[in-house]
Amino acid sequence: MVNCCGLVSEKNEPVPLKSISVQLQVRDHGVSVSSSLQYVNEEDRALEAVFVFPLPADAAVCHFSARIEEQEIVAELRDKQSARDQYDDAVSSGQQAFLLEESDESSDVFKLSVGCLSPGQNAVINIVYVMELSIQADHALRFCLPAVLNPRYTPTASAAGVPEVSSASVIPYTLSLSVDVRSSDRISRLESSCPLDPLVFLDAHHTHATVSLSAGHRFDKDVELLLYYENTHQPSAVVEAGVATAQPGSLMGDPVLMISLYPEFPADVMSSLASQGEFVFVVDRSGSMDCRMHNGKDAQMRIESARDTLLLLLKSLPMGCYFNIYGFGSHFESFFPQSVVYSEDTMEEALKRVKNMQADMGGTEILQALKHIYSQSCYPDHPRQLFIFTDGEVWNTKEVLDLVKSNVYSHRCFSFGIGEGASTALITGMAREGSGHAQFITGTDRMQPKVMQSLRFALQPAVDNISVDWTVPEGVTVDMLSPPISALFQGQRALIYAQLKGQSSGKTDGAVTVKYRLKDQPVTNQLQFTLKPTEDTGRTIHRLAARCVLRCLEQEERAGGADTQALRSRILELSVSAGVSSVHTAFIAVNTHSKQTVTGPLLQRRVPVRRIARSAMFGGPMMMCEMAVPEMGFLKGKRRRASPEMLCDSMPMFPEMGFLKEPAPQADPLLQLVSLQKASGHWELNTALADVFGKTEDELANHRPAQVDGSVWATVLALIWLHTCRSEDQVEWQFVAMKASAWIRSQKQGLSQCVCDGNLLLGGHVTEDALGI
Repeated sequence: MVNCCGLVSEKNEPVPLKSISVQLQVRDHGVSVSSSLQYVNEEDRALEAVFVFPLPADAAVCHFSARIEEQEIVAELRDKQSARDQYDDAVSSGQQAFLLEESDESSDVFKLSVGCLSPGQNAVINIVYVMELSIQADHALRFCLPAVLNPRYTPTASAAGVPEVSSASVIPYTLSLSVDVRSSDRISRLESSCPLDPLVFLDAHHTHATVSLSAGHRFDKDVELLLYYENTHQPSAVVEAGVATAQPGSLMGDPVLMISLYPEFPADVMSSLASQGEFVFVVDRSGSMDCRMHNGKDAQMRIESARDTLLLLLKSLPMGCYFNIYGFGSHFESFFPQSVVYSEDTMEEALKRVKNMQADMGGTEILQALKHIYSQSCYPDHPRQLFIFTDGEVWNTKEVLDLVKSNVYSHRCFSFGIGEGASTALITGMAREGSGHAQFITGTDRMQPKVMQSLRFALQPAVDNISVDWTVPEGVTVDMLSPPISALFQGQRALIYAQLKGQSSGKTDGAVTVKYRLKDQPVTNQLQFTLKPTEDTGRTIHRLAARCVLRCLEQEERAGGADTQALRSRILELSVSAGVSSVHTAFIAVNTHSKQTVTGPLLQRRVPVRRIARSAMFGGPMMMCEMAVPEMGFLKGKRRRASPEMLCDSMPMFPEMGFLKEPAPQADPLLQLVSLQKASGHWELNTALADVFGKTEDELANHRPAQVDGSVWATVLALIWLHTCRSEDQVEWQFVAMKASAWIRSQKQGLSQCVCDGNLLLGGHVTEDALGI
């Protein structure tokens, strides 16, 4: 089989992607990403190639150019269909042409068509995009450069789809990456999943710094960067000057302001947890969930990790709430016809079914499962919380996000992207449209701590009654570009964009007052800003604001209505004037300076797609998996466009890949202990519990203090063991322990001697206060 990624010759030799160079320009909470991809056609005939690559969710492409030898060709942004027609005409006539377009199904997938690359020619592709940096649970700003694009599963009844791409077992190219950070806040540190050179500060205030990826990095996994600021919860207002050549009064011609709002939740609020709610867990059971979490030794299968996580979630729920569990693939099923009250009986029934969950439900179709959930009536005083687990192989992302958004007032959505290549558009989009929180589990990350963090968010109060008031000089008005924000939850950050219109004859300063309520306590923040920035701050904030407006207009268009054509016209006009990609536009570049045209049919190429288990591993960098369009022939002077299904072939799993079933690893003692806890929060004194502690049941019974109930003794021992032996995993068992402590307090038995004897038996030094009893 072919062990290379991308285009292959008749001798199974690759059309090389020689190198990838990426430069990041971080400005506060936004980033501009410039990527250069170098290719060489080492064939003796002309090639046409299609490169399918991922971008982060809601990234907006704002520049595309190609350099052929010494000739630089800068692409123009045009209506997508006219750009396609121009590309087809150019390639049909033997001219070099380049077409960059967003997938109709998902905003995180782009397709680059390269037409008529002559023999021996060197092509350097330059792509620039802007995006907001997502916020993580530990307050870091996260940037991820994807090395993997999962295929989007397409139902057989649908003609649409995103082409699958293949992966290299040995990545044949290297990556260079440099980062330049400028911020209004002091930079604390910058970490990465890959080796970095030391961080270099360029000013005394530590607001400007640079760092680079260590030389020689092989782009065989996602590159994750985590940026930490010192005052992460401090609101900020940053103004970017308008573009001098743009029309005054237009979005690009006027100053644009970006407000960052990331409320801090005090300790008393963090400890205030709701005891009511309806919790619906939606688990991807498609074949791709049978892949490993990562490529390391002893890595769990994704479905196994999901089962362990469901165990922790079910044991952590408060008594009296409602819950249900859904599995989805080509179809969906639920454990109960509708959500049921959480009790010992319903919890045990659910756990039995969780143990038997397999990745055996075929493809990935989440839409119908969500429609069924939303059709169920909500329970009064029990707000609905969805927890969605998927590796992101969903083809109709935009339709799913529209459905989540249309039901935002009846639920919150917490989403979890599992494994390399999970669709950022889907994962972050569901959390954004559902007013929840998104988490990604990549590399050697464990799923459980991230999920339990989100459960804490789901049980805590939210920031609401958010308002934004402006104080600006006479002659200046403010046009809000972002949609209203109804609520913010622990771990969420909002970026608000506004356009400053008009001119002031006098004052050059303004102020914005942001008010909100947190647990019935009003909070007010007033931020000062200048109307006329003195330095050239670039166009990142303008482009992010344009992207924000475009996404809202696209969603409004998909919802349908009488003004669909007017919305399309507005999208086209703003996309072209701002130079920011949209679903209706594409970048087109034609090399009109070439002195020769290509004659004869283009070389035909098909790319084998390797499958591992029931999923594919896909390559490519930024990306990077390249596929050649098969020779289409000519039809009345026009080339027929290849359908997505024609862009790649599927190959069966190869036996020589040697993925044999390995012995099951030993069960985690923490999960063993949690599995023994009752729904009310207590443990029973038995052999299974003694095994977790490495003791016999007789040892536990013989050390039990007189007059202390066996269940109380067992529960105290369980808490001591958690604090003593698994203190580093407290985020995972915090709710299990809270339930246990509450149950012990309700028993009203003398506990001082019990805790003392328990510490002696298990070798601990835990106090009653630490145990919460």
